[in-house]
Amino acid sequence: MAVKIRLKRIGAKKAPYYRVVVADARAPRDGRFIEEIGTYNPLTKPSEVKIDAEAAKKWLENGAQPTETVRALLKKTGVIE
Repeated sequence: MAVKIRLKRIGAKKAPYYRVVVADARAPRDGRFIEEIGTYNPLTKPSEVKIDAEAAKKWLENGAQPTETVRALLKKTGVIE
């Protein structure tokens, strides 16, 4: 099973707010997920990122692949170098 760490969009039209989730790669973007590991609010200046570093590291060690955007967020929070 291919597992991805990606963004799940919640929030209103024109007001994006995301949850960082671990999900099966085949599941729809806003559909079923395995675990929620953080949030991302791109509207605040500077953008607000909260990620559970322990959980993220655990999933990365177990072979979960982050998307490009999530990889950038993980670098920003210092979870990966």
